[in-house]
Amino acid sequence: MGNVVILIDLVLVVVFCAIGRLSHAEGILGDLPGTLNTVWPFVVALLVAHGALLLRRAHAERMLPGLVVWAVTAAGGLLLRAASGQGTAVPFIIVAALTLVLFLLGWRAVVALVRRSRTGSGR
Repeated sequence: MGNVVILIDLVLVVVFCAIGRLSHAEGILGDLPGTLNTVWPFVVALLVAHGALLLRRAHAERMLPGLVVWAVTAAGGLLLRAASGQGTAVPFIIVAALTLVLFLLGWRAVVALVRRSRTGSGR
């Protein structure tokens, strides 16, 4: 399931960045260099988080490892943005942290609930 987890997280991080660009009337496909500039800090941070989890052989689809993925992706992405001269205003930091926690932990919470309901019903 490891590759699927990384893919799900990657898609959600890209969606987060696309939503941000659209909310500021910036292009996505029409401004591919701008989009890549927005996406890369969070993708790099996400891949670092997943790399660390792979080294620890953690189940990345579970909530606690998901919390690590969120924290590293949010903090690392924001730090890389700042280091590359991109904006890190306080409102953006708050929105980024909240959106990423919703995206990166939300799907894991659904998986956990489905697993619990299957276990609890005797299946």
